[in-house]
Amino acid sequence: MKIEQVAVQMYTLRDHLKTPEDYDATLARVAEIGYKSVQISGPRPISPAEIANLCRKYELSINSTHESSDEILEDPQQVVANLRDFGCTFTAYPYPRGVDFASRESVDALIEGLNRAGKVLADAGFVLCYHNHNHEFRKLGNEVILDRIFRKTDPAYLQAEPDTYWVQYGGGNPEAYCRRLKNRLPLLHLKDYATNAENNHQFSEIGAGVLDFKAIIQAAEASGCKWFIVEQDVCPGSPFDSLAQSFRYIRDHLVED
Repeated sequence: MKIEQVAVQMYTLRDHLKTPEDYDATLARVAEIGYKSVQISGPRPISPAEIANLCRKYELSINSTHESSDEILEDPQQVVANLRDFGCTFTAYPYPRGVDFASRESVDALIEGLNRAGKVLADAGFVLCYHNHNHEFRKLGNEVILDRIFRKTDPAYLQAEPDTYWVQYGGGNPEAYCRRLKNRLPLLHLKDYATNAENNHQFSEIGAGVLDFKAIIQAAEASGCKWFIVEQDVCPGSPFDSLAQSFRYIRDHLVED
């Protein structure tokens, strides 16, 4: 993994993206920390083209986005238009809205919708990925739902964006899951997993939790991962401070010289 492949998931900074001025100032701070790329998610007070212009201003590439779950399934052509304006190839289905994971019919309807939307994107030269949480590690019969999603979709139409924290939280093994997704893993969310003083699970900065990121990154690279995206859903203080701490750890301990 090269430092140029390490990105910020902008959802981490969602409280600092509410106005056009916020967006400009936030991207400036991301670049100042040292990141070279971003994944667009969270509030968009300006258009995709305007966001792309701001990223160019701060020499930040846009590697991917999270588009609306409903828009991906119901209006994938709009997603194509957004990705063209952003100038990136990848997007991810961010959250399984309205899916009943106890229902085979509901899960299979999602699978069919992802396959249809992914074909629209693929035909236009773009790539749809699936971003998991812990929900998908429930089972339908003897099969883990996330396994079912990838088994029943065409790799040409649906790739993966595993989230290391949520894989661990769901009872999976992030390293093993990355290996299982060989040739289907362009994006990876780097998110550390800790237990706090109250014995509750907690999001943490990279290197401050228990996940073995050296092994995870090696497995992801072996599966073809292109972008390693730092995200922290909840931070103990300023999210800029948490992102800076994660960046320093990655730079000092995880990237190739």
